[in-house]
Amino acid sequence: MREGAAPPFFLGALDKACQRVSGGRHRPMGCKVRQILFLRGVNVGGVKLPMAAFRAMLNDLGLQNVRSYIQSGNAVFDDPGLPDLRAAISGALATNIGLSSALFLYDPPGFDAVIAACPFAAQGALDGAKVHVFFLADPATPDPAALDALATTEQFHLTPQALYLYAPDGIGRSVLAEKLPRHLKVAHSARNWNTVQAVAALARA
Repeated sequence: MREGAAPPFFLGALDKACQRVSGGRHRPMGCKVRQILFLRGVNVGGVKLPMAAFRAMLNDLGLQNVRSYIQSGNAVFDDPGLPDLRAAISGALATNIGLSSALFLYDPPGFDAVIAACPFAAQGALDGAKVHVFFLADPATPDPAALDALATTEQFHLTPQALYLYAPDGIGRSVLAEKLPRHLKVAHSARNWNTVQAVAALARA
């Protein structure tokens, strides 16, 4: 064993302790926690965020193993224990890039729980573009009757963490998908099932 290295039994205990802690608070020294980050509304509607600049910004904060997926503001990284991770990222986005965006942060167990709650996984496996997950910053309380009135062939399912939408005729043709944001009335960010699964795989790698 290298001099000064922690013995294997200590590393195992540390790994278990790290797995029990999320959010970056009161974390045992040496813990690194995998985090999944979604930004809302980047690279759409004129809001530009080059992914190389995004990754560099996260690296400069001291985050490790930073990777991004496609151009919509999706990242996976290891957090060594920033005191207030959400505030640090928000501040860096504003200061370095001039961007204000809602942040959605998950550790892998939390993200897996959101995935597991989707009742349209089978449909998503056939065509991931027709299933969308609307990640919610806070629990939403839309009027179910109003959503039903907008739906034609669509199906939806609401939990405190997410709204799941299956649009068999395509998301671009869905009036419900178009008008859903004004009914949710909380900060949210949507990803299709293909992106959700790809980011989950990246987080496990």
